[in-house]
Amino acid sequence: MPRLFTALEIPRNAAMSLSLLRGGLPGARWIDVENYHITLRFIGDVDNRTADEIVDRLDRIERPEFQLQLTGMGAFGSKKPHSVFAGVSNPPEMYALQAEIERICQRLGLPADPRKFTPHVSLARLRSSRVDDVVSYLGGRGNFHTNPFTVSRFVLLSSRDSVGGGPYLTEEIFPLYEKRSSSLPMSDEHPAESIL
Repeated sequence: MPRLFTALEIPRNAAMSLSLLRGGLPGARWIDVENYHITLRFIGDVDNRTADEIVDRLDRIERPEFQLQLTGMGAFGSKKPHSVFAGVSNPPEMYALQAEIERICQRLGLPADPRKFTPHVSLARLRSSRVDDVVSYLGGRGNFHTNPFTVSRFVLLSSRDSVGGGPYLTEEIFPLYEKRSSSLPMSDEHPAESIL
């Protein structure tokens, strides 16, 4: 059974901006552009019945679409860095979506995710990269950011690779609902002005 996880996709323009960050770091194994994503919840290896239940519950989520921006860079593993990533802005809608997915997984008997949710896009896995090289790489790219983009869906991805970094397969797509514009027609918003 493939390993499952929920994620947000990275649109093409943002992925192209991320791809320009590749290179210049000895010992880095760069993740392919088509595999960029923001993990919401790692689910892991589950049986088919549990996978079907997860899909059924995720399909019932009703959350609004939201704006997101990739901004800043960092590394995981301070003394022995093991990956570099692009940071993500912190819209409350993303955290609410992630929390709902976490609750669904726990209700279905999956253990709580032991890691604190830290939204990011992994760019490279590091093998024997020196701390100084990682600091130098990040120092030259710390002001990285993309234009904001709309997140209109989340996905269930699977991976059969034991190392991480892809290739990933989209198993299911879950749309978020379109936010209604808060501006009303002038006649409703300012009835006195519409008469003039």
